[in-house]
Amino acid sequence: MADDSIRLNVTLAPSYGEKLARMAARTHVREGTLASSLLAQAIDDADPDARQIAALLDRIPGAWDRIEAGIADARAGRTVSVDDL
Repeated sequence: MADDSIRLNVTLAPSYGEKLARMAARTHVREGTLASSLLAQAIDDADPDARQIAALLDRIPGAWDRIEAGIADARAGRTVSVDDL
């Protein structure tokens, strides 16, 4: 990995994880390598227009509920200091 690379951990829904595994097996590459290539292609193809990004985020199931829950946790003091991570 290049020194200027960013490492991400991504959680996929089971159906996408299974599809990724099948694709990796067919192409004889590691799942992580294939996932990295697919993500890079998706980022390259993404429309940088903020309205499009907002629309994309609005389509993530349960995202708004998780945002509201996170805000409620923060307001209630249910947080962890970055220094404690």
